[in-house]
Amino acid sequence: MKDVKRSSDLQRVTVEIFGDIYNLRTDDPEGLRLCVQKVDATMKSISQNTKSFIGSRIAVFAALKIAEEYLQLKKDYDELLNLLEENK
Repeated sequence: MKDVKRSSDLQRVTVEIFGDIYNLRTDDPEGLRLCVQKVDATMKSISQNTKSFIGSRIAVFAALKIAEEYLQLKKDYDELLNLLEENK
């Protein structure tokens, strides 16, 4: 089971995603900033390529795009692990 962090152990970080400000708590500010950059960039890219100006729709499209990228990376990783296992 993953350790649950106490809120007193977490750092407060203010970030901006797609023009909105969020005050978040994290034990990994740099990791959070990388996630924020990915989400913000994906949302901006999608907003330039879609006719929708509704932030929630753009957020859903961004989530789907990031999930698609994650699943492809996971598939590639699993295939690599299988190849390594076969070569033992």
